[in-house]
Amino acid sequence: MCATCGCGESDGSVITIETHTHDGHTHTHHHVHEHEHEHEHPHETLTLEQKVLAKNDAIAEQNRRWFADHDITVLNLTSSPGSGKTTLLERTIRELSGKRSVSVIEGDQETTLDADRIHSAGANVVQVNTGAGCHLDASMIDRAVAKLQPETGSILFIENVGNLVCPAMFDLGEMGKVVVISVTEGTDKPLKYPHMFAAATLVLVNKIDLLPYVDFDLESCSQYARLVNPDVTVLPVSAKSGEGLDAWFGWVEMNCRTSIDSD
Repeated sequence: MCATCGCGESDGSVITIETHTHDGHTHTHHHVHEHEHEHEHPHETLTLEQKVLAKNDAIAEQNRRWFADHDITVLNLTSSPGSGKTTLLERTIRELSGKRSVSVIEGDQETTLDADRIHSAGANVVQVNTGAGCHLDASMIDRAVAKLQPETGSILFIENVGNLVCPAMFDLGEMGKVVVISVTEGTDKPLKYPHMFAAATLVLVNKIDLLPYVDFDLESCSQYARLVNPDVTVLPVSAKSGEGLDAWFGWVEMNCRTSIDSD
């Protein structure tokens, strides 16, 4: 069991990294680490959690310095499963890739289905499979970046494992966290998962094309998000219809380390 969040992940969970490039070739690397774990008392678990998070934060800071040295804008996209995060990312890649290089680290427990979609959209992508793990960590990002080799001045999106709990705890070295929720998930989502929304720089409320058909109060949801995080920006969007996406694209460009003119 993961000492930091109680998920099924051990500190040595199976990680599969698959690299997709535009030349049509796919390289798959399997790294298997097996550890045995004994039952831990609560105070021991707390100590282990602190050590794990401290180690993660140290690697995250190394990642952050490397990204800064290479003028790479890194955004960590988090959500519940089914929020439309991958569809949103596909449209974002198609919009931005003509202006600057875009690459993606794709996190899932199993399969390369989302990575295949991202590759088809036009971005270089590395798949990180976490097995029973419910989040990406800084070490996984370090290894994925070594395979991906994003260009200087580019944008790197990290699509985290679908989960609004564990990813809030793990700094990856990103510039900011973008939380994607959908109108099908319930107005009170920010109140139910406050740690994730407190850590967010931006909240995207997706699937607003479905507002006429669901019981969802956009204004109340935005108020709840700002109650948890007064500084957060909330943007309503529809990855399907395209409504609101210009504001999202503009937000990404505005937060890039380098402007288009200086590329």
